[in-house]
Amino acid sequence: MAKKETAALIKAPTLAPGDKAPDFKLENQNGKKISLKDFKGQRVLVYFYPKAQTPGCTTQACGLRDSEAKLNKENIVVLGISPDPVNKLKQFEDKQNLNFMLLSDADHSVAESYHSWGLKKFMGREYMGILRQSFLIDEKGKIIQVMHKVNTKTHHEDALKLFKSQK
Repeated sequence: MAKKETAALIKAPTLAPGDKAPDFKLENQNGKKISLKDFKGQRVLVYFYPKAQTPGCTTQACGLRDSEAKLNKENIVVLGISPDPVNKLKQFEDKQNLNFMLLSDADHSVAESYHSWGLKKFMGREYMGILRQSFLIDEKGKIIQVMHKVNTKTHHEDALKLFKSQK
């Protein structure tokens, strides 16, 4: 089978606005179990990122950190999800002075349920990994927007604009 055909077979369907956001229970950077249901009544930005303490992921996380007041004003909770272990998430939080929850999805099962685990290409090689995507979820647990193309430098601004446009 050609590589192009393989990629087509692996490409998963996606979640769309109006879909119920898949619930999950993951450990945060402090080892506490966190569920999406814990945030019922709030708007939630669930964002998937490949690896803590890498340049793009740090840029993205710091943009969200620096937007805390604006996000709080809009009643938005930020949950960052990666396959990193809890101790690495804690190091990331401490080093970057992050002010939101980071969740460990070591077996990438939550990423799979959000269709954020898929075929990636880097320097001519193909592999399975986290697809950098964000999901904007309303107070009732419904997806209101999916960001398939995320710019790490403007992610915080882009997500905020999309949330504001959904009022």
